[in-house]
Amino acid sequence: MLSRVAETLYWTARYIERADNIARLVNVNNLLLMDLPKGISSRWEPVLDIVGSRDEFSNFYQEASEKNVLKFLTVDKRNPSSILNCVNAARNNMRTIRDVVPREVWEIINRLDLHIEETRSSFTSKRGRTKSLEEVVDQTFLIFGTMEATMSHDSGYYFWRIGSALERADMTSRIIDVRTAFRSQQEIDLPFENIQWISVLHSLSAYQMYRQRMGVQVLPKDVLNFMLYDEYFPRSIHWCLSAMDRYVHQLPSPDEMIARISHSISDLNAENIERIEGAKLHDFIDELQIDFADIHNQLAEQYF
Repeated sequence: MLSRVAETLYWTARYIERADNIARLVNVNNLLLMDLPKGISSRWEPVLDIVGSRDEFSNFYQEASEKNVLKFLTVDKRNPSSILNCVNAARNNMRTIRDVVPREVWEIINRLDLHIEETRSSFTSKRGRTKSLEEVVDQTFLIFGTMEATMSHDSGYYFWRIGSALERADMTSRIIDVRTAFRSQQEIDLPFENIQWISVLHSLSAYQMYRQRMGVQVLPKDVLNFMLYDEYFPRSIHWCLSAMDRYVHQLPSPDEMIARISHSISDLNAENIERIEGAKLHDFIDELQIDFADIHNQLAEQYF
């Protein structure tokens, strides 16, 4: 496979996964604000921190108001990681490799791109935002499902899945990091603390599987264990790293990539929640994100 095609598939998957993650995050945060006390619920800055866009946001907006943050994260063309720009980048990428991917996937991405462009105002309106964000999530589900069912599971497919898994692991780590820091800075009564941790699970579409695996009660330590270490849930960091390891084994000359991912898995398993609470957890997540960057750099150096 040409390195250009491999890189395009990898980045297209990352863009689609990023659009999906941001849509989930914004929608869940919007619903969370309805349940928290006024003094806590007025903040949208943590969402900017999760996606790593606070500094860039400050270049264009003076106030992190609900309207400004929603626009910036969803349809602002000045933000490279807005939903609109992510889907548009995925469409432009996919157009260059239409002979490689199933036609159905190209058509779904193309329709989603046109739909977002045509309904931009709905993402910032109180009435339309939930429906618009859920439409993005539904269509990204359809994209990944169609790729799974209709594309040959060869090298191109593996690069697609590696891109998706790496982007997902990165977003999971960011949500854990920022939500934990936000919790530690606030004086929150237990019921509202539970609401925040439930929102973390909803941000990752993990609430139902968490309850099946860990029990009805939502406890911070259990949430962290589930999202960091669970071997079966496809949005946990452990699952994403293990998936990348499986896919890399199918690529040519995989030894260096296998070693890089194995190192990340070792870093993850070297600690447990009892030893990394508070500031130590922040440092631990920082190290994981450095590992994710190293995986990307190794992949780019070796294959792209």
